[in-house]
Amino acid sequence: MNENALTYMEMFFMALADKTRLRILNLMRDEEVCVCFFTEVIGSSQPKISRHLAYLRNAGIVQARRDGKWMHYSLLKPQGEGRRKVFEEVLNWLDGQEDLRNDREKYKQVCCSPEMLIQIARTPINFLSQDDFDVSKGKYRNLEISAHNELEEFLL
Repeated sequence: MNENALTYMEMFFMALADKTRLRILNLMRDEEVCVCFFTEVIGSSQPKISRHLAYLRNAGIVQARRDGKWMHYSLLKPQGEGRRKVFEEVLNWLDGQEDLRNDREKYKQVCCSPEMLIQIARTPINFLSQDDFDVSKGKYRNLEISAHNELEEFLL
């Protein structure tokens, strides 16, 4: 018996055996997500969400990418055909749950609302086109966020 493979499978299944982690995986099913959006949609504190994300990362299910002070997470398909099949079945099951579909709808509303952009300084705004970004000014055109600098100073 391969003890490393058994240990990995134990971590894999334990990572999938938590309601908050399943909700997090569900939100990442289509794209990478910034931690700030997980906290808003799931309604948990940033440290708690970060602990769950670290657990998922250690289990090899998600990967992280830093962009300045923001951390973005995306799904990482597990290695091995059996693990991949289990992971895909879990994602399919999550997709069939009405409450979890509601989480994804809430995410779409949160990530795309101007209020949220004001609330969270320097939030990644990947739903805007690159054509909307004015490189010379270092900001997006036609996007009025006057509270941004005050909020950023408050957060620092």
